[in-house]
Amino acid sequence: MHGEYKVPGGKLVVVDLEVVDGVIDRFRLAGDFFLEPDDALPLIDDAVNGLPSTTDAAGIAAAVRAALPEDAVLLGFTPESVGVAVRRALSRASTWQEYDWEIIHEGPISPNEHLALDQVLTEEVGAGRRGPTLRIWEWDQPAVVIGSFQSLKNEVDPEGAAKYGVEVVRRISGGGAMFMDAGAIISYSLYVPTDLVQGMTFADSYAYLDEWVIEALKSLGIEAYYQPLNDISSTKGKIGGAAQKRLGTGSLLHHATMSYDMDGEKMVQVLRIGREKMSDKGTTSAAKRVDPLRSQTGLTRAEIIDRLIATFTKLYGAHEGHVTADERRRAQELVASKFATREWLERVP
Repeated sequence: MHGEYKVPGGKLVVVDLEVVDGVIDRFRLAGDFFLEPDDALPLIDDAVNGLPSTTDAAGIAAAVRAALPEDAVLLGFTPESVGVAVRRALSRASTWQEYDWEIIHEGPISPNEHLALDQVLTEEVGAGRRGPTLRIWEWDQPAVVIGSFQSLKNEVDPEGAAKYGVEVVRRISGGGAMFMDAGAIISYSLYVPTDLVQGMTFADSYAYLDEWVIEALKSLGIEAYYQPLNDISSTKGKIGGAAQKRLGTGSLLHHATMSYDMDGEKMVQVLRIGREKMSDKGTTSAAKRVDPLRSQTGLTRAEIIDRLIATFTKLYGAHEGHVTADERRRAQELVASKFATREWLERVP
């Protein structure tokens, strides 16, 4: 069995192993990481060999850590990343490069149709009718997208929303509210088989699925990094956040929103951002919580999107794609039957 795990912000961890009578055998660790002293590598191999094949990633990491000498230095990887790579091997996880990726970047549609497409395209990947896909959003009206489990009245000020003509919609994934002014943010969705994140915790999968974004932002001169659980950040402040939904059909939705040119004053009039949340982010002004990409790059929104697409294509290979007529029809039906209904929007009043 073979497993690979690219550590977010770090190096590639590669493992090969067999399972004999329920235990790990012939385990070998490799990768482009750095490890001192040299003789620590066989100690790691010995620590994993003989473990039950049912050992979880935390148990594998604990065995590796216990086997390392006190002066061991690990650069670009951790015992936890070895545990993830082993679990990926045991679960026969796939890699990015195994798939024929499609990138969709089409004209503007309504916020509710975006949310409906997220459900439809995730279902299509799970059913095997669509390959893994990256979709960049476009829209021409302001909106607030609240998380699946958020209280509508706790998150949105109806007077502020009405004042600015902001539509309020609810997505199928959890997480927090997103203020999405027209042309002011960059949003994307990934529709992937769950095999791609086999062996990972939910927390690991967030950073793993957004690693390409971090690389793209760094290529633009932004000192970007991932802030667990789901924030894309930089040394100058938060850039955006991600959310996920696993449909139980062999596929998952991972989508993220990054601020390009946020109107902070408008945002705080539309969203009810509490003091506790601001304190948690280490800020005192809600209007300054998100540092826009425009101020850090000086580039247009279109130029940043072009770099995102180019980076994804360089790393994983991809071709241009489109939403099919049937997928569009199904999404529009879902808007009418689910996403645009009061029952869905007010599922948590």
